[in-house]
Amino acid sequence: MSLIWENEAATQATAQELAQYLKPGDVICLAGDLGAGKTTFTQYLAQGLGIKKHIKSPTYTIIREYQEGRLPLYHMDAYRLAETGSEGIGLEEYLDGDGVCVIEWPQYIVEDLDLNYLWVTIKQLDQDQRQLELEGVGPRGQQLARIFKKAGE
Repeated sequence: MSLIWENEAATQATAQELAQYLKPGDVICLAGDLGAGKTTFTQYLAQGLGIKKHIKSPTYTIIREYQEGRLPLYHMDAYRLAETGSEGIGLEEYLDGDGVCVIEWPQYIVEDLDLNYLWVTIKQLDQDQRQLELEGVGPRGQQLARIFKKAGE
């Protein structure tokens, strides 16, 4: 499935709508080049979950936890795990936890993921416009892909 965001307002609307349907254990993988909008999407998703803290990229910390929303948000950046993999960071505790996992640069740990996640590839078309490719893996991932697509239309 594919989708076009015309501007940042579309990103915000989609993320906040999707947040209303998220459940504990949901995993959203965000792939795309630097500047594609992965962290921006996560910021709006967090707002939709009721998280008031500023969401920063977890590049150097690998995982940032936000507990104060409707569901906890576990924001991960797997870029620095390209050489080492996810061993030793307790990934499975987050994936099987009570919150939502958003993973940036998931291609570096895809072999460590359960078989239920939404994979979103974001491609920057110009300064404002983004093209998204959605792939739902497993039953819940497929359901999230349909919800995401509908939220973004």
